Amino acid sequence: MALVARKRSLVGLAVLAAALTVATISAPATGAPLAAPAKATVAQVVPKPVSITAGNGKFTLTRPARIVSDDAAVGNALAGYLRPATGYRLDVVTGAAQQGDIALRIGDPGTPGDEGYQLDVTTANAIVTAKTAHGLYNGVQTIRQLLPGWIDSPTGQVGPWSIPAVHIVDHPRYGYRGVMLDIARHFEPASAVKKLIDQVAAYKINVLHLHVSDDQGFRIVIDGFPNLTEIGGQGSVGTGGRTMDPGGFWTQAEYRDVVAYAAAHFITVVPEVDTPGHNNAIIMSEYNDTANPLLDGHPQDINCSRNDPPVWNFTGAVGYSAMCPDSDNTWTILGTIIDQLTAMSPGPWYHLGGDEVPSTLMSHEQYAALVNRESDIVTDHGKTVMGWAEIAGEGTTPPAGSVAQYWSTSSGGGSGTVTARNAVAKGMKIVMSPANHTYLDMKYLAGSAGNVPPTLGLNWACSRGCDIDQFYNWEPEGYVTGVTDANIIGVEAPMWGETVVTLDHVDYMVFPRVLAIAEIGWSPKRGALAPAYADFQNRVAAQGVRLTLPDTNFYPTPKVPWHLDLRAARTAVGPGGQASGALAYLSAPGRPASTITTTINWGDGTTSAGTLTGEAATPTSVNGLYTIGGDHTYGAPGTYTVTLTVSADGAAPVTTTLTVEV
Repeated sequence: MALVARKRSLVGLAVLAAALTVATISAPATGAPLAAPAKATVAQVVPKPVSITAGNGKFTLTRPARIVSDDAAVGNALAGYLRPATGYRLDVVTGAAQQGDIALRIGDPGTPGDEGYQLDVTTANAIVTAKTAHGLYNGVQTIRQLLPGWIDSPTGQVGPWSIPAVHIVDHPRYGYRGVMLDIARHFEPASAVKKLIDQVAAYKINVLHLHVSDDQGFRIVIDGFPNLTEIGGQGSVGTGGRTMDPGGFWTQAEYRDVVAYAAAHFITVVPEVDTPGHNNAIIMSEYNDTANPLLDGHPQDINCSRNDPPVWNFTGAVGYSAMCPDSDNTWTILGTIIDQLTAMSPGPWYHLGGDEVPSTLMSHEQYAALVNRESDIVTDHGKTVMGWAEIAGEGTTPPAGSVAQYWSTSSGGGSGTVTARNAVAKGMKIVMSPANHTYLDMKYLAGSAGNVPPTLGLNWACSRGCDIDQFYNWEPEGYVTGVTDANIIGVEAPMWGETVVTLDHVDYMVFPRVLAIAEIGWSPKRGALAPAYADFQNRVAAQGVRLTLPDTNFYPTPKVPWHLDLRAARTAVGPGGQASGALAYLSAPGRPASTITTTINWGDGTTSAGTLTGEAATPTSVNGLYTIGGDHTYGAPGTYTVTLTVSADGAAPVTTTLTVEV
């Protein structure tokens, strides 16, 4: 990945500079911020907190600071976030906080629910108070965003590390704030999913919906049915199927590990095996499994697909496969899958799918009977039934409190909204995922105006594309007439996998649009959308450096006024007064080097242009991280102030100063 190479280059330059020991270039002794304009303000937080009151002064994290935490895991998480960039030890301890410490306290912040927190930052301390560890963790994410963006660097950076004095009271609007990842159409390894967990947890996302089975692949080992992954796990969407784009699968140990990793980030995993349609991988795996002692020797009766015998279809086509509801083998297979996945998934929900089953394959009566029987199995395993909103159709009897995920593009009271209205009438809860406002697999810009990105994404729900404005400018309550917050438990952004092969591709489609869904799910209901959106754009702009540094391959949409963020490098002066190598690092999302001007005033009356290094962007990989270098020889010993200035069209210039002792 291009961004990985840039990061490694940045690390290499920092190591080279640190190896020079004759004289150093350092931050000003005054401790003044190095980057300008300063971005570490309360205005940058995403999602926007419920209440913010600015105080006077700032809290500066220094080397002796400790994390005093009533919950060791959350305290260690915060220390882990802050140590790489600061280089500080940040011991995690219990007891009384001293001046300069960050404290995480279990107590009553006066907020509803279990996820709320209160954050008080003074010149002496930063203190988070919450009822639960989850609330403390949410407060930790806000602390991270109040620090300068370079706090997310994986390598040491020059301070200071200051937080503006502030009082924040915060809690979520909805308890369910999700992102879905489809690992069935294109396989993703557990390591990639863990990275996505890291990324979305920073924005208070608390649900990861994993679509683990579809026509093209089945991805989790199921004991007793080895063919499900040995046969059904070896393909992906792609012309050559398993030859050109081989798939893969997770062992149960890998699945449990991802579930535990998500839980450590206060994210609940919701597994989905879509039924009764989208089942070609299951059918292809079990159709000839005549020797399986769990089946009756005639598993062919599971197939109610268009093709009999079934055939692989590695395109993105839908609506051609279905499992027969009248087959005992169908229920043996599904029952075993549900039994094992629910046992490995401690969260409350099991997603049974339920979408896109044409009447040519199965009558509505058959469909309803299957949904009802499967719902009973899920309920018997102690889980809440969840499915695409079609499961609320005529004849279904979902248990009270079951969840319908509304994905239609229709709004208001038209015929396209009937699934949501049926769900409310049946006492179900709703997760809002209208495709034209939440589907992360949609192109950013499509149709006659463009095709961005060129190889990724679809446009059936967004004929002109869906950029961050489309994701932000909608309201869940009332999107469907009669569906209110009393019915809605939250929002979810699905990332379908037909066109995304790697995590780089996933990143490009997910970020920054998922930030809009995170905010809609967390922040209070907005008033007029136009000013709210303008404010949101500016806060997302401050996330550019935070996305770039941890290697997120995000789309630098022109809808966001991305900042230039400049940070001094830890560098040195070599023998003979020769200054060379890395002087500073620059985050400039989406801006090619040719559009950026750098000037170095060496402090001895000499000025020169800086040199930018960083790999060029491609249509599906962002270039946003540069190293600024320069070469200069000082003619005499002394102390010099070096000033670096960076400018680009459409962005405010940024400046940093360094002190040189020769």
